Amino acid sequence: MSIIRDINLAPVGHQKIEWVKKYMPVLNYLKNELKEKKPFVGKKITMSIHLEAKTAYLALVLKELGAEVAVTGSNPLSTQDEIAAALVDQGLEVYAWHGATAEEYEEHLIKALEFKPDIIIDDGGDLVHILHNVRPELAEKVIGGAEETTTGVHRLRILEKNNALKFPMIAVNDAFTKHMFDNRYGTGESSLTALMANTNLLIAGKNFVVAGYGWCGKGVAQKARGLGARVIVTEVNPVRALEAYMDGFEVTDSLTAAKIGDIFVTVTGCKDVFRAKHFAVMKDGAILANAGHFNVEINLDELQEMAVAVSEVRPNIKGYLLADGRQLNVIAEGRLVNLAAGQGHPAEIMDLSFSLQLLSALYLLEKQGVLSPKVYNLPQELDEKVAYYKLKSLNIEIDSLTADQRAYLFG
Repeated sequence: MSIIRDINLAPVGHQKIEWVKKYMPVLNYLKNELKEKKPFVGKKITMSIHLEAKTAYLALVLKELGAEVAVTGSNPLSTQDEIAAALVDQGLEVYAWHGATAEEYEEHLIKALEFKPDIIIDDGGDLVHILHNVRPELAEKVIGGAEETTTGVHRLRILEKNNALKFPMIAVNDAFTKHMFDNRYGTGESSLTALMANTNLLIAGKNFVVAGYGWCGKGVAQKARGLGARVIVTEVNPVRALEAYMDGFEVTDSLTAAKIGDIFVTVTGCKDVFRAKHFAVMKDGAILANAGHFNVEINLDELQEMAVAVSEVRPNIKGYLLADGRQLNVIAEGRLVNLAAGQGHPAEIMDLSFSLQLLSALYLLEKQGVLSPKVYNLPQELDEKVAYYKLKSLNIEIDSLTADQRAYLFG
């Protein structure tokens, strides 16, 4: 039995799903290519991804290809109740609602795993965590899974390093088509869109601090500069710091940046990026947002301790009034800003990532019993297939190597 807020919200959810499916041509190509074979007949798939329209369409495609599908969210504030209702209305199992408490969120994840999946599709690693630490008996039937995010892949590699991983996992995040497009263009555009929509403030002319210069940080920095901001990058990795400098951004340490920034966006995957010592020197009215997976990058416990009052100053924004009269503003409780306070990545971007997820699930089926409990990259030819289909949808033709050229390059 599904656990959702209100089935009567389904019509709005259907409308949103119908809109995005028209802008996901690669997933549609794959669906049409596979629909006669129905490769997932007899298999169960549990998905824990931000529960919004693009995710819903992936779930529906998997169902159309024969799978039984259960869906839950990967962040309590990114679940859209109308989408959850629409999926239940289409016959899927759904365990999620917007604003779930920590206890409810874990309960929803466990319910989705009690579906007894053959394959899991994870975003951030919470499904894998529960299968290893809370309900390990539910892992017995799992063939393998695929992980969407940098944070989730990091957690998987720790399990692998400790020889604790129970089943093979595909690092979808590490596919070129994922990290080069989703992480960079998706995170950049959706984070800035959410910032502007929630603050109604100008980006141009602001001192815009980006903490972290991985693929997501590159995207945020690029989009902020395109909107006219003075972008300042902070990093702990000297190679990435040098890259940011060579890309034309100002690079400095986080404490120096804290003194001059107007807007701060964390994109590191680490905790306590901004904490008490930074809050103590930030400008009155500074805006803080997080574009990393978990809400640990801005230390809200320390900010709460420093505040004499906390109030909602705008929808999705809390103002922390400090003893000296300064107010620091945090968007979406420090959670993933583009989803907790926005619509997430554009449909055209998630089309690529979710096509990789579909191909990963197929690959796991094909390699059942062959892959060890390790973290694997998706084969390059499948990665390139997604890029090829995207080019096809854009009516772009590219060259192919001749036999002579291939022999010259590869022997």
